[in-house]
Amino acid sequence: MGQYSIKELEQLTGIKAHTIRIWEMRYGILKPKRSETNIRTYDDDDLKHILNVSLLNQNGFKISKIACMTSCQIGDAILGLSENKEECPHQISGLVSAMVEMNEERFDKILSTVILQKGFEATVNLLVLPFLKKIGVLWQTGNINPAHEHFVSNIIRQKFIVAIDGQIIPSGSNVPRFILFLPEGELHELGILFMQYLLRSRQIRVLYLGQNLPLADLIKAYEGFQPNYLGTIITSVPARDQLQVYLNDLAEHFPGCGFFVSGYQFVCNEIMLPTNFKYIGDMQAFSKEIDKLKVEPIFSKEIILS
Repeated sequence: MGQYSIKELEQLTGIKAHTIRIWEMRYGILKPKRSETNIRTYDDDDLKHILNVSLLNQNGFKISKIACMTSCQIGDAILGLSENKEECPHQISGLVSAMVEMNEERFDKILSTVILQKGFEATVNLLVLPFLKKIGVLWQTGNINPAHEHFVSNIIRQKFIVAIDGQIIPSGSNVPRFILFLPEGELHELGILFMQYLLRSRQIRVLYLGQNLPLADLIKAYEGFQPNYLGTIITSVPARDQLQVYLNDLAEHFPGCGFFVSGYQFVCNEIMLPTNFKYIGDMQAFSKEIDKLKVEPIFSKEIILS
């Protein structure tokens, strides 16, 4: 079970620590445990409850009213919100809460409702990606375990695969061709699955090679498929001190191909991208780049990240 300080609770929920203290004293919203030195500590149940309280409060419920509601009443009210046409940021807390309690039905209901309202691409950009960033915060603070991450990742992955399968595979000699892959040892697949969806939805041909691909196998696939572009996301592998060497190896083996790269390992890392490489900060930027593939050249100069 996760243990949270009040500052961590503030970071994860967006509720100021001062506000949390007031809600505790006036309304008994939370009843934190105290250490021997009188420092507040919170557990998963507290996190789930304060996320629900915050979500209801953002949607017009008064704190005094929420304080009088039972857990079942709060849960019913949260489910009711997922059926309304609220903006996606209001649903993120609901997803986090469903993840903490491993409530697949509730998680799927929130996600599916927003997809029906806004479409798949908008849902990923406005809800899923911000939610995954919050998961990163939870992971960094040690307050979720691998089971939580696997639980939500597999639900989201299933949604991605269904959306990808719903796209027509393009054909024709004038259709741009992409290879998507993750480097050997890299297993974080959700981002590159979404890249596949974005490309397929724009009638761009994709050879999806997935996780953990050795460079030798990528070379063989390149020779057979003859793509115009390659794309990868580097989250953890190769390590930062090996990233420049790896990029240089890719540039040497694929000199005539445009290359899109993204991922955490590029953040605050002084990297010189080869001439035919382009760094993508987020998926909306990637969408803009692939929208203009047939309009203008997009690989024209060396880029330095610092």
